[in-house]
Order: sequence, then structure tokens, then C-alpha cells
Amino acid sequence: MIASLKAIAPGPFVTLQDSGRRGWMRYGVPGSGAMDNESLAVANALVGNTAGHAALEFAHVGGEWEVTAWSCRIAVTGGSFSVTVDGERLAANASHTLTRGQRLKLMGAPDAVWGYLAVAGGFDVRQQLGSLSTHLRSGIGGLHGSVLAAGDELPLCLEEAPDGPEHRFHASPRPSGPLRVVLGPQDDYFTPAAIETFLGSSYQVTHQGDRQGYRLAGPPLEHAKGYNIISDAPVPGCIQVPGAGQPIVLLADCQTIGGYPKIATVITADLGRFAQCRPGRTITFDAVDVREAQRLYRADRDSLETIGHQVETIAARVRRPFWLLQ
Repeated sequence: MIASLKAIAPGPFVTLQDSGRRGWMRYGVPGSGAMDNESLAVANALVGNTAGHAALEFAHVGGEWEVTAWSCRIAVTGGSFSVTVDGERLAANASHTLTRGQRLKLMGAPDAVWGYLAVAGGFDVRQQLGSLSTHLRSGIGGLHGSVLAAGDELPLCLEEAPDGPEHRFHASPRPSGPLRVVLGPQDDYFTPAAIETFLGSSYQVTHQGDRQGYRLAGPPLEHAKGYNIISDAPVPGCIQVPGAGQPIVLLADCQTIGGYPKIATVITADLGRFAQCRPGRTITFDAVDVREAQRLYRADRDSLETIGHQVETIAARVRRPFWLLQ
């Protein structure tokens, strides 16, 4: 029996994601990667991995999993998800060492959409185009290019959890203010009244959303020069506005080319916060210039790189593998 994490009853939308696939968008391959890079980095830091290591990403619920390794260290982050092992409640945002045969169940959180399950040492899965990230529409990455299903076994790089104590992370509340955006690149395709409406109104996150993007509902935005442009390359964070005037915010799996004008782009530092907005959440926008967006990006990047220094050691006995307890 290989050391693995076996899917017993996984949630409906569980994939492998790392920090993303870089350098392939010009060939029509989206970058993919975690919807919330901060939560991915925290999960990895708790189990001793590097920040961009691949983890299981799940939407709303992760479902039930069984450990078939001698032991493994796991951590669940993203929000206040319900985490149980053999019916015993465990803390999120903390590491836990499990042993062979134990059942891990990941249920919903009232404050998040996307959760992350990291395992010490990571998953022994072959990279495709330099990444383990799953892109569902093209069927690349992950275990077999699709969501994980009951019976799937994710091989682990380690047969036994590393020695050492457990860790926890005290997550600070994320900012609740407006999402910061840089106007454009096609803000000239909208009337001045539309720009004023966009920055001065509230929009609601709808149930129409996935890893490619979220549709918003609110005051319609009036086009000044039609709603078709010569197709160009969007990036995660771009806010497209089709003919109906309702914004669509593109996310990790966004297409590599598109023909709707983009009124603004959510800055990289705020993308994870936006991705965690549950349907029904009301949001607003605030415009910043490119220089400020770049400053915030650098600060966010530096923060991700130092998350490993922010985890706290738990003074507790590490669970020993069960065969040593006989």
C-alpha cells in the first residue's frame, strides 16, 4: 500500500493547486494556482513546506479523506472550516499529525469559500508545464486534470510525518474595506457616469462563479463605445463588462484572450480577499494608481515570503505512529 491520502467522499470541487503555472499564457494556457495565495502559504508554513507548495484546494467543503501513510502532518486554512478526525474536532489554522486509517473530514466555514489542506512533504504527483495546479477546462495538472473523486489516492512524498512539534497560526482579520482597483485598460469604453457609478456603488457577489471568475450584480455600467473590442490578453483581477452592463471579475483560471472591455483591474494584493467573498456578499471599489498598486504588490509578496516566521510552536507531545504504541 502506497503512502497516500485517499478520497472517501470528497467535496464536489476539490483540486490540487500550487502557486500557479508561469510563462504559458502566451501559448493559451492559463496560470491557474490557488484562489487565495495567502491561505495556501499559511497551510504550507504550518506543515513545514515552502509557501507555493501544492495543496488540496476545496470550495465550501472538502469532504472525507483517509490516511494510508504510517503518519502524516496536515493543516487546514482559508477560514473557520470544521475539521474533524474520527469525529474529534480539531482546530483550523493549526497542524495535526494523523496516523494510518484515520478519517479526516472537512466541512464548511461561515467566513470563506476556499479552503486549503496541506500535507508535510507534499504530494508525489508529476508536474505538467512546471506546476501541479489543475486547470479543469484544459484537463491539465493535478492528479488527472480534473476534480478529485471518491477512490482517488494522492500519493505522498513522505511515508511518515517529520519529527517535531505542531504549529498554529493566529490569523488576523482581513481588511473589510473597498477592493482596490486600477482603472482600465479600457476605461475609455465607458461613460464618465459609468465610472462614477462603478466607484460609488455597491455590487453583490452572485452564485454565478467559479475559478474562472465571479459575476457581480448591481447598477449597470453604460458603455460609451460599444461592448466589443479587439480581443486582447486579460489577467486575474480584470473586470470585464459585457453588453448587459454587469461586471465580471476574472480570477485564477481566467481565459488568456477576451473581447469585452475592462473597466478596471483588482490589484493582486486584494485578489485573495475577493475570492473568499461568499455569494450574497456586498462589495465596493476604490481606485488607486499603478504606483500604489505596485507598492501594495511588493508588500504582499514580502508578507507571503515571511509567513513561515509567523507560525507559533505548540508545546504539545507529537502523536507517535500507531505501530510504536503497540
